Amino acid sequence: MAYETIKYSTEAGVARIVLNRPAAANALDLKMTEELMDVAIEIDHDPAARCVVMEGEGGRFFCAGGDLQAFQSAGDKGPQLVKAMTTNLHAAMSRLARGDAPVIAKVAGVAAGGGLSMALGCDLIVASTQAKFTMAYTKGGLSPDGSSTFYLARLVGLRRAYDLALTNRTLSAEEAEAWGLINRVHPPEELDAAVDALAAELAAGPTKSFGRTKRLLLDGTSTSLETQMEMESRAIADSLGSRDGREGLDAFLTKRAPAFSGE
Repeated sequence: MAYETIKYSTEAGVARIVLNRPAAANALDLKMTEELMDVAIEIDHDPAARCVVMEGEGGRFFCAGGDLQAFQSAGDKGPQLVKAMTTNLHAAMSRLARGDAPVIAKVAGVAAGGGLSMALGCDLIVASTQAKFTMAYTKGGLSPDGSSTFYLARLVGLRRAYDLALTNRTLSAEEAEAWGLINRVHPPEELDAAVDALAAELAAGPTKSFGRTKRLLLDGTSTSLETQMEMESRAIADSLGSRDGREGLDAFLTKRAPAFSGE
């Protein structure tokens, strides 16, 4: 499928989503949110997509958030436009979060507003030392969206979440890593190779097992202990009965490297 505001490709088990509005700081407009929802569905049904990398075209901006010019141009229809955009965006982020494939946000530059929200909704964030992170919403008289209020306090704690959301302070990549907001930081010249290596490692892994693990972790903060343990019991039984589960067990016992198929 051809896209206008994003680039999408798959190679060697790695699906790549590139936010492609560099002249607008890769900001989200209605078309981009529609295409993100479509590509999330495409990934959900593509067994060859065993890892996902999301990044921004041009490197300077991962994504600057919602297209404020489009909001203003919509006039009285602005609230309807925002509701349509968030409906699409939230559907996309939910599918990526609950899908089997691990999702890496590759942040070379600025992730602001909805851009930060999308990055937070990914499973891993790998950033350049030149990256910057800011909520930005209330600076424009808005409130957060894109899943950020679900993830932010879970990642950095409630006090720091208030700080980021209410003061819109900007974190450097090093600060964001220290706070637990992101996973790894690399010099700009090493970022591509580092993300490619991580994506290749994950794409060669037990994809269905990754998916079960992602969903257990996602739900673990909102279920009871007994419910969570029951879900763990079911998931590990399903994993052991899978092709990759049997392969992983045999590889461990015979002291060889596993060859996972993603099944």
